[in-house]
Amino acid sequence: MAAHPAPEQADSPAAVLAAVRASREVADREEARILALAVDWAAMHSIDRPVLLAGPGTPQVDEFCVAELAAALRISTDAGRSLLAEAVELAHRLPQTWSRVRAGELPAWRARRVARATIVLSREGAAFVDRHVAPFAHRVGLAQLDRLVEEALVRFEPDLADARRRAAADGRHVTVHTDQVGYDGTVHVEGDLDLADGLDLDAALTDGAARLADLGCTDSLDVRRAHALGELARGTDPTLELPVPGREVVLHVHVTPDALNGQGGTHLARVDNTRSFVDADQVRTWCGTPGTTITVRPVLDLDEHISSTAYETPDRLAEQATHVDGTCVFPWCTRPARGHHGTDCDHVVPHAEGGPTCSCNIARLCRRHHRLKTHTAWRYTVLERGSYLWTSPHGLGFLRDRTGTIDVTPPDRPSGRHAGHLLVVSDP
Repeated sequence: MAAHPAPEQADSPAAVLAAVRASREVADREEARILALAVDWAAMHSIDRPVLLAGPGTPQVDEFCVAELAAALRISTDAGRSLLAEAVELAHRLPQTWSRVRAGELPAWRARRVARATIVLSREGAAFVDRHVAPFAHRVGLAQLDRLVEEALVRFEPDLADARRRAAADGRHVTVHTDQVGYDGTVHVEGDLDLADGLDLDAALTDGAARLADLGCTDSLDVRRAHALGELARGTDPTLELPVPGREVVLHVHVTPDALNGQGGTHLARVDNTRSFVDADQVRTWCGTPGTTITVRPVLDLDEHISSTAYETPDRLAEQATHVDGTCVFPWCTRPARGHHGTDCDHVVPHAEGGPTCSCNIARLCRRHHRLKTHTAWRYTVLERGSYLWTSPHGLGFLRDRTGTIDVTPPDRPSGRHAGHLLVVSDP
């Protein structure tokens, strides 16, 4: 391929576009290469604890090999599992589509979209989709792909198609994205409802918005509908004087001395269960809602050294670790330490090997990564409170703290398990 000027050397719109196209070609080739390498990785890990990642007929893959490949790619284990499953699906059940990827004719992301859709199909169904999609996969849309998958289901697996149709109601949901709260204190809500339920909800929100307007609310219709949804959740009616259930707000607030003394400018409060910051005035508004229950809990000193002679982690130590870590501390994992997902308290140095149950040896791991650390050669050490150095079975190194993950594997690290030494980068 002809050389193109680097972006910093591009001195005209045409040169910028040429450089962008060249970079896109390079990126597409490398993404295709990553898929091919993922297939090789899967082939090397088909024993020990095999699981079926892709569709029927594909080779099984060791469930614990996923995390190391994902970490090397600097993505979460979930994202790595998806990539590995789709690569195996392409290589073993979608040969025509895979051939176009290997030839550089089809971007990896489009091929992965096809593979993601065919994993649920039988071999015959996947082959049907492959034959019909491969020639024009570079431009197939999601709707067209979905229609092909549905046709393949009806043709080759009518029983499964009927079961999916009858089970479609299981896809209904309402999701409140509490992990994506903005500084303004708002949260995104989405859902899929039964049509009748959706119509009833829409009518109730419109009616509630109208009642709020009658009471003098001057907000826009959309804002009043949002307020009305909150009133529905609390079982309140703004036009009736009825007793309502109280609101309980659990806040773990970290403040500076200036905030305690009422000095300085804007003060922030951290809402622990959403891992977000909001303005202190917003907290005051929430807690001022009639019927709100406010519980003051003891201040937890995150620098205190808490210890126990038992294996079980005491509540205060578990709570302290939750505050210190915030999430599972495995590389690239963002599963919250608190909430319905939850995490385990892990002894960094195993208790059976003399590791104490104390603040300097307890970290939060989600159940998947707790199992991984227990049953494989993944190891980590505590550099300081909330900062951990992980080593993978093949010697890759990752520095993890509350700000995220940094790959600290030396670029010239020799191959082999636990080869070489890790480079730890710290702030000056």
